[in-house]
Amino acid sequence: MKRRKFIKNTVIGSAAAFSIPYILPTGRLFAQSGAKLADHVVFVAFAGGLRQQESVLQRYLDDSQQYPSPGNIMYNMFNGAPPNDKIVYGNTQIVQGDTPIPQILNQTLETQGTLFREVNASTVGHYGGVNTLLTGNYMYSQGLRMKPSMPTIFEYLRRHTGEKATKTWFVGNGIGNSFPLLDYSSHSEYGSQYGANFLAPTITFGDDGEKHLKNAKIYHPEEELDPMYKMKYFLDNVWYSQGRSLPSIGNTEEEKAEIKQFVRDMFDKKDAGTIAFPPSGGGDNATIGYACEVIKRFKPTLTVIHLSSVDSCHSNFSSYLRNIHASDHGTAHLWDFIQNQIPEMAGNTAMIVMPEHGRNDEANGIIDQNAFFAYDHSDANARRIFGMMVGPNIDSNLSIGSETNQIGDIVNVAPTIAEILGFKNDMLSTGLTASSQSLFDLI
Repeated sequence: MKRRKFIKNTVIGSAAAFSIPYILPTGRLFAQSGAKLADHVVFVAFAGGLRQQESVLQRYLDDSQQYPSPGNIMYNMFNGAPPNDKIVYGNTQIVQGDTPIPQILNQTLETQGTLFREVNASTVGHYGGVNTLLTGNYMYSQGLRMKPSMPTIFEYLRRHTGEKATKTWFVGNGIGNSFPLLDYSSHSEYGSQYGANFLAPTITFGDDGEKHLKNAKIYHPEEELDPMYKMKYFLDNVWYSQGRSLPSIGNTEEEKAEIKQFVRDMFDKKDAGTIAFPPSGGGDNATIGYACEVIKRFKPTLTVIHLSSVDSCHSNFSSYLRNIHASDHGTAHLWDFIQNQIPEMAGNTAMIVMPEHGRNDEANGIIDQNAFFAYDHSDANARRIFGMMVGPNIDSNLSIGSETNQIGDIVNVAPTIAEILGFKNDMLSTGLTASSQSLFDLI
C-alpha cells in the first residue's frame, strides 16, 4: 500500500466523525475532512513558456537550432548528462559564458520525487495558464487584467481550514500586468477576505522601493510635494492592476505589524548583503531569494512563486537557455534552503513545479547574437509541459507518461495542493473546479 493511501485509510473513521463543517465567526468554513500529506506546500510556477525539448526531453540545440548538441541543462531537477558542445547557458551575473552553474543537489528532484513527463497545458497564454494553475479552472470566461472569476487555491485554503493571511503568500514580479490580480478572485462566496499576501520583491526592494519605502516619512504638504507625489506614483504603479483601492485580505493588526517589520528587515539584510539568494544570480533568482526569506520568516502553509524570465525566448534563445539553467539552480536552492535552513519545515514540505505552458515547435524567425532562432507560444507543441512533485508521502524516483502518452493537465495542480494540505474534499464539494482529480489520482 502506498504511503498516501495508508495515511488516508488510517484516518477514514475519524474523518467521518468530523465531516460536518463548523462555521467560524469570521465566516470561514472549518472542516476536518482529509488527512494532510504535508503541513506546507511550495508551488513553483515555472512560467514564461518552457519547451519540452529544452527541459525534460534534454535535447538542448537538437530540436531548435538544427545543431547536434543534446544534453540536460536542468541537472538539479532532471537526471541526465549536460551538453558538451556550444555551451552558452552558463552566462549569469557571476559565472562566465561557457561555465555552467555548479549543481546544488546531491540527488535530483526527479530522483527524490515524482515526474510527470508529459502534461497538457490547456492554454498557451501566460495569464490564462497561471490562472488555471491557481484556480483549477479554465480561463474561458474572462479577459486579461481581470480578477479570476473562480476561487484561487489561496481562498479555498483559508476559507475551508481557517488559515490566517500570513500563512498564504504569492511571490512574483509581474507588477506591470495581470499577475498581481491572482492573489484572490471576484467570486461572491470567496474573495479578498480569503486572499494571499502578494509580494513583488524586485519592485518592493528595488530602486523605487529604496526611495519611497525604505525611509518612508511624513512629508510637509507644501514644501515636500515632489517626493510626496513620487511616493504616490510608486504605490499607484505597484498596485494599479487592481483598478481600485486595495481591499483587506484579513491580516490582523499583529500580522500587519509583522509584515511591516519584515519589510524593514529585508532592507537591512539587502544593505548587509545577507538576503538568501541562490549562490549564482541570473534569471528569477532574485525572486527566489526573497521567497526564501518570506518562507523562513512566516513558515507559510502555502507559498506560490511565479518565475517568468524564460519568456525571453520570444527574441533571444541564448537568454532563454541561460534563464532555464539559472531557474533550475534557483529551484534547487529553494528546496535545499527549506530542508537545511528552516527546521520547522524540513521533511514536512511538499514542492510542486510546473510551467503554465510550453513553446512552439517552429521558430519565429528572430535570430540572437549566437545565430539561434527564437520561439513564441501558440501551436500544439506549446500545450506540452512537464510536472514534478517532491516531499513527504510522494513517491520517489517515479516517472509517469511519455511523449506519446500525456498524463495530467494544469487544472490538476490546485486539487493536488488541496489534497496535500487535507482539504481536497471541501474544495471539490463546491463544484467549482473543472476536474476532481489531483496528480495523485493519475498515478
